[in-house]
Amino acid sequence: MNKDVFGIFYENTTGTDSLVKRIFNFTIVVSIVIGILIFSISRLDYDFFWPVILKYRYKFMQGFYMTLVISFFSLISSLIIGIILAFARKSKILIFNYFSRLYVEIIRGTPFLVQIFFFYFIIATAFGLDNKYLIGVIILSIFSSAYVTEIIRAGIESIEGSQLETAKSLGFSTYQKYKFIIIPQVVKRIMPALAGQLSSLVKDSSLLSVIAVSEFTMNVLEVDSLTFRTFENLSTLGLGYLCLTIPISLISKTLERKFHYES
Repeated sequence: MNKDVFGIFYENTTGTDSLVKRIFNFTIVVSIVIGILIFSISRLDYDFFWPVILKYRYKFMQGFYMTLVISFFSLISSLIIGIILAFARKSKILIFNYFSRLYVEIIRGTPFLVQIFFFYFIIATAFGLDNKYLIGVIILSIFSSAYVTEIIRAGIESIEGSQLETAKSLGFSTYQKYKFIIIPQVVKRIMPALAGQLSSLVKDSSLLSVIAVSEFTMNVLEVDSLTFRTFENLSTLGLGYLCLTIPISLISKTLERKFHYES
């Protein structure tokens, strides 16, 4: 393909494409996706009935709100636990180091569904926890923090040793070393993987329905069992989760750009 003729389809090497050029190409991509969807739907012998969504809108909104709350507190908790365990993994105190390793291996090596049942019926019962929403936040935090731990650890270990040696020779304290050298670079490097993990956490919250947590997916499935309008209900479910995950992606890209200039 000739770049002079079809230049509008190519990205500039300097990364300074015009807004019109980006909108034009983005519109083409969206049009193709919508076209495939419209074609696929037209091949179905199915009459959509969207008013059913309006009829049960309060049920949907209630589930969406609960998923938003559970996801928000789980995101915060998993980040805190992940940071603590990442530094525990780097610790020279063996009991911390081994605990972090064992934690990550157990969580990553077992299905999330198994963890939900194990924690809900055994650990939560043993400790007298009976609030399903609190238990849901704890389960999600434990599950996601294992992956966050590994992402942060990999980010820290990606910093070249020569940079740390230079900082040491310049008389940087440990605090200054982390503030001015390690953290800005680590944030930039781990942000894409971290955003993906946090988006997965939001979607994984749907599995909490197995312990009767009335979140978005469970509410939608309840409406579906009443209306038998599966495509309408699942379309609403998909759009709802996109509304939760797209902001995470946008925030991560903003942070990535911010720390790009500081690194």
